[in-house]
Amino acid sequence: MFTIELARKIRMDAVRMVNKGGSSHIGSVLSIADILAVLYGSIMEYKATDPKWDKRDRFILSKGHAGAGVYAALAECGFFDIERLMEHCQDGSVFSGHVSHKGIPGVELSTGALGHGLPVGVGMAYAAKLDEKSHRVFVLMSDGEFDEGSNWEALLFAAHHKLSKITAIIDRNRLQSLESTELTMALEPLLDKLTAFGWNVVEVDGHNHKQIEEALKILYTDKPTIIIANTTKGKGVSFMENEVAWHYQTPKGDLFEQAIREIKGVE
Repeated sequence: MFTIELARKIRMDAVRMVNKGGSSHIGSVLSIADILAVLYGSIMEYKATDPKWDKRDRFILSKGHAGAGVYAALAECGFFDIERLMEHCQDGSVFSGHVSHKGIPGVELSTGALGHGLPVGVGMAYAAKLDEKSHRVFVLMSDGEFDEGSNWEALLFAAHHKLSKITAIIDRNRLQSLESTELTMALEPLLDKLTAFGWNVVEVDGHNHKQIEEALKILYTDKPTIIIANTTKGKGVSFMENEVAWHYQTPKGDLFEQAIREIKGVE
């Protein structure tokens, strides 16, 4: 299955990028690799040779600190040479740690300050509706972002205006910064809250490609859709899984080599 192999490549590229650049947030990248693979490998309409194609679907990574994953997905899908990924977090490079649109084909929006992606995505979907455009807008968010009031305003706006062409995906790995989401600021019952805000809500295993794909294909005529993707932070590397420390640590030396072997599937 193409998306399975694409997810493996995204994980491999991201670990190498973070190692080379001495950067962090690899746990956050690994938790969304499967979602990115399904979006870019199966769902979204785009032209890698024409990144500004007017009919393209728009994708925003609201959790901008996981930008290495988007860069890897774009490179693997032909937007630019894969070799350029090794410029990640190097002096003078356009490939910054938080995803940037400047000089990087395929990136719609620079993000990093949490709580901005969904409001901008909702604005894009509203503009598309006013202009009678048919493209879709996808926003991939962190669960910790729901501590930001701007997201709840965007939820209200999108439901009120029946913005059916926007789909938000929540990376529900239940870890943020230094602690769990529920100890930081409890979100549950999240599904009930989102439903009450007027969205169609779907809950999936965020590492099951079939479930992700089926959820992303849903398109209502009168309401937006939000997917709660239950994920594991650090997915694919045993010593990173569910370990909040890998929000900040850089895989080096023996740990880097072990991570590469595990992603390759040789251990």
